[in-house]
Amino acid sequence: MSEYLPGIIWLAVLLVVNGFFVGAEFAVISARRSQIEPKAEAGSKAAKTTLWAMEHATLMLATSQLGITVCSLVILNVSEPAIHHLLEIPLALTPLSPDAIGIIAFVTALLLVTFLHVVLGEMVPKNISFSVPTRAALILAPPLVMVARIFKPVIWTLNGIANAILRLFRVEPKDEATSAYTLDEVANIVEQSTRDGVLTDTSGTLTAAFEFTAKTVADVQVPLADLVLLPESSTPADIQQAVSRHGYSRYILTNHDHEPAGYLHLKDVMDLTSPEKFHRPVPAKRIRRLASAFAEAELEDALASMRRTGAHVARVFDAQGRTTGVLFLEDIIEELVGEVQDATSV
Repeated sequence: MSEYLPGIIWLAVLLVVNGFFVGAEFAVISARRSQIEPKAEAGSKAAKTTLWAMEHATLMLATSQLGITVCSLVILNVSEPAIHHLLEIPLALTPLSPDAIGIIAFVTALLLVTFLHVVLGEMVPKNISFSVPTRAALILAPPLVMVARIFKPVIWTLNGIANAILRLFRVEPKDEATSAYTLDEVANIVEQSTRDGVLTDTSGTLTAAFEFTAKTVADVQVPLADLVLLPESSTPADIQQAVSRHGYSRYILTNHDHEPAGYLHLKDVMDLTSPEKFHRPVPAKRIRRLASAFAEAELEDALASMRRTGAHVARVFDAQGRTTGVLFLEDIIEELVGEVQDATSV
């Protein structure tokens, strides 16, 4: 009976090795870079190696598949015969014929080895990697990288052949595991998490943020017809009269072509109260410049441009260069956080 012990030992060893390759394969493709990178920046060698493995995912998968295939073949060729002959010992005590005993022992051994291979060598390590992908990747990726480097010529050759076959079907191979979500995927995650009670979005801020990225300047602009426009030659007295009539604190000024040329805030003229200044046109240096925004530009790009220039108001133009309206910083903010109570609308 002792002659069959090496086969049993080999079965246990090969199941562990097979489980390592399966676990490493799923860990590399399941782990998130966002959880590995901080550890790498902190100096963790395991994390740095894991990031390298994630950046060379196809090479790691080829290494894993080669290891799994070799282990599977060796398990059947080494362990199955040992278990087969071991089972024949008790079956020989039955009145069954030698041929029947051989068939029963073979089938039982094959089923037992297959069961152990699938459950212990495949499913258990796979589920572990899915359950704790970061921890599994940090533990399993470094030795997997070492195996890949030892058998680099064989693995690179096999991987190159596989990639060449992919290109024949016009599929471009990818080296790095995808670890980033698209905007739609993140929006769906937030929506599902809100329904499940994991996230609370009672104010709608998260939802508004996702909708914000899909909007253009044209969606938020205020048409010229809806604005209170004043000529560039307006005096502080005209501004005061407009405030009394409309109640706004900021007004768009137009040039002789009736195009928006700048804007004034009430506080820009509050000190011009002397008679000689109150009834004279507002000095040009007091008129604030308008930023410019293309109507079809993304709203977040317009926001970035206004932040760079420090402007709170932008002239909106179309593809022909015609002015279609005005964009206010407050309106952009409201798209993100909801309505803002402000008296500066025009």
